[in-house]
Amino acid sequence: MSGHSLRARLSAHWPLLLVLALALIGMQRVLTEHWREGAALLGLATLVAAGLRVLLPPDRVGLLAIRGRTADALIYGGFGIAVLALALTITRGSLSVS
Repeated sequence: MSGHSLRARLSAHWPLLLVLALALIGMQRVLTEHWREGAALLGLATLVAAGLRVLLPPDRVGLLAIRGRTADALIYGGFGIAVLALALTITRGSLSVS
């Protein structure tokens, strides 16, 4: 039963849990009207996914692996850069509430 414990499952899926935690915090910021900050966190979450996809071996990356390593890293990274760039360059609004 120890192989099916909560701790074992969490340790096996920590890369995805980290990315999801960042994304959830970003969505919370968007929903509380801090949309630029939230969008920046969503972009950061996908950049973290790209980094983890490149750095972790295939047996440790878990559910972040969708396609091949190169394709995943390019798609996650490209989307993360695009979202982060949009969040940081849109001039209407600020990263914090004034």
